[in-house]
Amino acid sequence: MSLSSALSIAQSALLATSKQTSVVSRNVADASNPDYTRRIAVVTSTAPGARAVEIQRAANELLFRQNLSALSAWSGQSALYNGMDQLELSVNGVDNASSPSTAIAKLQQSLQLYATTPSNQTLGTSVIDAAKQVVNSLNSGTKAIQDFRTQADSQIATAVDDLNSLLGQFQDANKAVISGTRSGTDVSDALDQRDALLKKISEYVPVSTFTRGDNDMVVTTKDGTTLFETVPRSVTFAPSAGYSAGTPGNTVYIDNVPVSAGTGDNATADGKLAGLLKLRDGVASTMQSQLDEIARGLITAFAETAPSQPNAAGLFTWSGAPAIPAAGTLVDGLAGSIGVNAAFDPSAGGNPALLRDGGANGAAYVVNTGNASYSDLLISYGNKLDQPMAFDASAGIAVSSGVSDYAANAIGWFEGVRQQASTNADSKQALAARTAEALSNDTGVNVDQEMSLLLDLEHTYQASAHMMKTVSDMLDALMSAVG
Repeated sequence: MSLSSALSIAQSALLATSKQTSVVSRNVADASNPDYTRRIAVVTSTAPGARAVEIQRAANELLFRQNLSALSAWSGQSALYNGMDQLELSVNGVDNASSPSTAIAKLQQSLQLYATTPSNQTLGTSVIDAAKQVVNSLNSGTKAIQDFRTQADSQIATAVDDLNSLLGQFQDANKAVISGTRSGTDVSDALDQRDALLKKISEYVPVSTFTRGDNDMVVTTKDGTTLFETVPRSVTFAPSAGYSAGTPGNTVYIDNVPVSAGTGDNATADGKLAGLLKLRDGVASTMQSQLDEIARGLITAFAETAPSQPNAAGLFTWSGAPAIPAAGTLVDGLAGSIGVNAAFDPSAGGNPALLRDGGANGAAYVVNTGNASYSDLLISYGNKLDQPMAFDASAGIAVSSGVSDYAANAIGWFEGVRQQASTNADSKQALAARTAEALSNDTGVNVDQEMSLLLDLEHTYQASAHMMKTVSDMLDALMSAVG
């Protein structure tokens, strides 16, 4: 081997080692970045020596896709469960203290106490006060639910704006990948940026991807709707200024295709948008229907009856009074409009004794005249709260039960859905963490490994430097001999 060849080999080795050292140093510097993928300097042996030919990323498509799916599921489930927590407190209060079920139980107690001493009008007034608490619970619960739906609607609008922004950024990153691939330059940074954006996009909607020539990527939703192909598709949504019971929410569209809240029960969501849609149009709307059915049951249970006369609204009234709402049929918004009949309310000039005697709807409905100890009507009202009646199946719980049981079942229904959502959130969070860890272990940076590699490169550098010094010394000796 000639001295010039030996010198060329040593120089080539130094250049290769320098490139490898630069790559390893970058790996160490970005070891804590979850969106960074480890780089590998691939070195090949060529005459007259070795040189680094390219930089590769330690990618794993299968694990990355699994991580995207897990992130989407966790994001949707987290949005759903957190929303349920907020909804529970705003509607039912801490330990269900402000729930209709609790208020109805207190009303029953007041009725029982009044029935023991029907002549005591102070106890009659207590029943009216308890009825007002029931009404307040239903009215405020309705307002809380509709305010929650309005808030969820606003969050959907924000999520849509964020998703459009991410798709725009994805377009820029994808262009950088395509351009770099065509020119033959290192596109590792652009690929990292594109993958990081995919993770963020998957938090809003579940995504599927495939890669075409020049590393060009196409992104679709899980159900096949195109999110990005060369250019981002438009995600649109028209937010509502406010909601009332029974008002449907506007739809989110991706490339003019409607986005659904997904299949499955009220405790399951995939992607933040699906979670918010399910909260707004599923859980909250069902809770509202249950409150409306409780209100209808109360109006029916306390209706005044008389021979040859239609049943008429008694202690509890509504906009359609004196008529009674149709049996087994949901009346949207009834819980927000139910009130205590002024004929019974002493603060409005009414007489609580009408609850004992009847007659709020005229003389035909009077059942007691002059008997201060009469308690049959009071007892019958208390019993009717426990007697089965028909409820609308669309409200999601038992179609036949007493009003008090129905109110308790409404709490049970929500707690069951919330518990299932919590369980789903925990399992999906664990899956997201496990897939992220597996992806990091396969494509991330192990600092110990990189530091060990740096030591090896240092030894390689020292050997190449020593070789260059030896060749230099030999050349100097040759030149001296020739001189």
